[in-house]
Amino acid sequence: MRTIRTRKRTATIGAAVTAVLALALTACGGDGSGTKSAGPADNSAKTAASADASQPAGSAGNTDTATTGGSTKTVTSHKGTDTGASTGGSATTGSTGSTAGGNTSDSYAYKHPCQSEDLSVRVYAREGSATQQVIEVNNTGANACGLSYFPRVSLGSASAKDHSGDILPLVPGGLGGAPAYPVKPKNAAIAVIDLNPSGASGALTWINELNVLADGDHMPNAEQLNFPLGPDVKVLDPKLGLYRSTIADAVSSMEQADSKS
Repeated sequence: MRTIRTRKRTATIGAAVTAVLALALTACGGDGSGTKSAGPADNSAKTAASADASQPAGSAGNTDTATTGGSTKTVTSHKGTDTGASTGGSATTGSTGSTAGGNTSDSYAYKHPCQSEDLSVRVYAREGSATQQVIEVNNTGANACGLSYFPRVSLGSASAKDHSGDILPLVPGGLGGAPAYPVKPKNAAIAVIDLNPSGASGALTWINELNVLADGDHMPNAEQLNFPLGPDVKVLDPKLGLYRSTIADAVSSMEQADSKS
């Protein structure tokens, strides 16, 4: 079963009241509201500003994680609500990420898998790459939680009735150590997939959708999210890395992918 869940957030812009000509004239600005939503994940689209891929997602100065046009799409699995685009900065990796009243320890995360209602997932083209997509999983809950080593990802056609032929990427082998990837509240786990690492011709052109399950070890298939890809996407021997705290580290992990997922 494949589901798409979306939510739109309304941003309110308040205009300040300006005093002009004391005891005479006063000009006041009214409040307005508007909705900003991101377009589909597009391999050919890029963010409008340059970014430092070594910085954590959502941190100041890193526009890879901000919604700056048609290069990002925010999808959340919250039930009964709409989906909106993140404007960046709400998730920060590499920090303590403590939340009042919540448990933010890694040991707690290892014992408590993330729940879909406490996550939001974004997919967007990596700045400076024609073939790589960033998968950003944000913990919006009050407590730390644990994800699998990497998201479960497949590539296929949105119109296909049978998805048994969807393409699965290679992933790094020899996994061991901690049972999960811990994510603190208001922090993000980052994974990068390269749709065509070699850039070779003869790539598949019928693929137009990237399917993501944030935690393939604990979440049911019904919670899989589907992200449209751009019309010029070409897929050949894709590679997916492990969850990491920065885009740069996620890219390095992806480059080590050598095993069937």
